[in-house]
Amino acid sequence: MKPTPDFERLKKVLLRQGEPDRVPFYEHFVDEEVVEAISGQPLTKLDTSDPDQIKTYVNILVEFYLQQGYDYVPLERFLNLPRNNVVHGVDTAALSRDTREWQDENEGVITTWEEFEAYPWPAEGDLVNYRMFEYAAKALPDGMKIIGGVAGGVFEHLSWMMGLVPLSLALYDTPDLIRAMVKKITSMIVRVDRNILDICGDSFGALRMGDDLGYKTATMLDPKVLRQEIFPYQKQVVDLAHERGLPFVLHSCGYLEDIMDDLIDTVGIDAKHSFEDAIIPVTDWKPKWSHRVAVLGGVDMDKLCSLGDQELRAYSNHILDVCSPGGGWAFGSGNSIANYVPVKNYLAMLEEGRKRW
Repeated sequence: MKPTPDFERLKKVLLRQGEPDRVPFYEHFVDEEVVEAISGQPLTKLDTSDPDQIKTYVNILVEFYLQQGYDYVPLERFLNLPRNNVVHGVDTAALSRDTREWQDENEGVITTWEEFEAYPWPAEGDLVNYRMFEYAAKALPDGMKIIGGVAGGVFEHLSWMMGLVPLSLALYDTPDLIRAMVKKITSMIVRVDRNILDICGDSFGALRMGDDLGYKTATMLDPKVLRQEIFPYQKQVVDLAHERGLPFVLHSCGYLEDIMDDLIDTVGIDAKHSFEDAIIPVTDWKPKWSHRVAVLGGVDMDKLCSLGDQELRAYSNHILDVCSPGGGWAFGSGNSIANYVPVKNYLAMLEEGRKRW
């Protein structure tokens, strides 16, 4: 039987309005290689600069998320901000894409005022190709919506463009450059997200931002710095969602306990995604915070990759048992279904979730 999507059940979770008819699924995204392996469709072979192939790409995505039981399609696009401070390496994942990329935290494309002025900032019309959103809005079946927006958040773009080491030094040496960068980045994110919302209209269900603020034991920057330099600008993106009557989802990795009050009360997020057992298991986090913010996912990535079938199913059911009561939670991984996640483990996780329907 073909799944029947109903975004209202996920919206009920995002707004913490009680228990939905069943626990919905939530993923930040599923890597293209995994979608391709499960669907049998040549997703990674498509040229998304070609209008006809974009349509095919979108149709494959919509059908995939529908068949797996999601009530939405995650869809986001990166801003066209060229960078050369990227390190490449061999992708050893089972579903390899040949190479992987990492941020070089010691280098940045903008570390001085001269580089800021010389940078080829794109015109508004060149920031993002909106065709994917145009097609997705038309391709969705009844009951299904889009969650997404600009890929990457205020802090992520700042650290990507400056490098974390030069950024840390600039906080003391040229704080005015930091503020100029943050204002510029935020204005682009808000403009693009506004355009996306205008294009998608009622097909859009929730705005989200991926903005990794922490690592295993602390935030990337001192919470005082985040409160002064980042949170007021993240709030501008959240305010855009709320002005349109939409929930806002923050995907943010790392230890965030010291700033959760700020993210909820000042930034105004409705839902938090990204959990890691080595930091705090979702089964501990949900009872602590779910009275104030929706909780999404939580199946630890390490366990999703390494546990055997029966162990993974037992672990997933423990999370379902603890987190389902009371609502305000959706089932899924602690981060995303990357191309190194065994496909059979991903499908086993979903299967245990479906048993609760």
